Amino acid sequence: MRGLQRILAMTLLNIRNLPKRIGSSIVAITGVAAVVLVFAAVLSMAKGFERTMISAGSDDTAIIMRSGSTSELNSGLSNDQVLIVADAPGVLKDGDTSVMSAELYVVVDVKKRTSNTDANVPFRGVQAGAFDVRKNVKLVEGRMFEPGKNEIVVGRSAQQEFLGLETGSTIRFGQSVWDVVGTFEAGGSVSESELWTDVRVLQGAYRRGNSFQSVRVKLLSTDSLEELDAALEADPRISADVMSEKEYYSGQAKGLSDFIKIIGYPLTILMSIGAVFGALNSMYTSVSVRGKEIATLRALGFGPVSVLISTMVESTLLALIGGLIGGGLAFVVFNGLQVSTLNGPSFSQVVFDFAVTGDLLVNGLYVALIIGAFGGLFPAIRAARLPVAQALREL
Repeated sequence: MRGLQRILAMTLLNIRNLPKRIGSSIVAITGVAAVVLVFAAVLSMAKGFERTMISAGSDDTAIIMRSGSTSELNSGLSNDQVLIVADAPGVLKDGDTSVMSAELYVVVDVKKRTSNTDANVPFRGVQAGAFDVRKNVKLVEGRMFEPGKNEIVVGRSAQQEFLGLETGSTIRFGQSVWDVVGTFEAGGSVSESELWTDVRVLQGAYRRGNSFQSVRVKLLSTDSLEELDAALEADPRISADVMSEKEYYSGQAKGLSDFIKIIGYPLTILMSIGAVFGALNSMYTSVSVRGKEIATLRALGFGPVSVLISTMVESTLLALIGGLIGGGLAFVVFNGLQVSTLNGPSFSQVVFDFAVTGDLLVNGLYVALIIGAFGGLFPAIRAARLPVAQALREL
């Protein structure tokens, strides 16, 4: 018990003396704050992209594409194959009608608001069941497009990120002019980055005949996916891959998300090394300034363990303060920041928000504490080994 009291007393003394070493302490805190800020900022981009992609997916909705396709863009299905999917077991029915949407996917150029440069935006032809097979999609402004007309509804995120997509406006793609008649939201998912129109109109505008690229179907239950897959696998008239929407979008998100993490973690490690040296400098300065004080305490009965632990606690406390500041700045500056990036598999822009999540902030604090521990270790050992007699002779 007495040992713990000595450790606590010496730790409190160190903390009370921090204002006397304010310069070196600020250097250590700033270094750690910068590391946590960059760590949270970079990885919040990956988090936000993953959330936007995966939130569009559902376990009770299946997407069917041509076998071997890596995305809708390089898939192709005939009208007859779409009818086969519609009649397959496991597909939810509304009366005699399958709850489904056969769709076509093209990429169009729309200018970004921020740079006024062209960006690839997904333009999707859908059937009437498009809203039924997707969760959280709802029209929030204007009206739905009319079948057979050059009318489109746009996702809220696309409308905010790109020019000329306000409800009531007109926009030209190639030789065709389109009227923007409505806006929809989809809970911030990837669907909000898209423009939708009648699939038959899109087929005609882009000379796609009677072909489609994917079919989305609502399943009877999440267990129906295997039943649907087995039925289509056994049908020689169609060669298709069947997966849940969640599985599909997880695969789409993986490439870019992994790339961001490949950049983010090494960058954090490099900056952490710099922050460790900053903490080392701060703590060595602390030990040097307080050499006589430490020797006096040792002479009064405070052992090397008390000195070691109290110095480590001081370093860790400074790092924790830096971590809290860095995490707080990351949350204020980056959380909810809307950007768009090119999604490789679909070759089109995805609009998403940075997501500085709770687990990301906690991991940032772990990084800060590791920096503090390494930064304080060697100065703490030096303080614990400080020769008492030599230091007292200098008093």
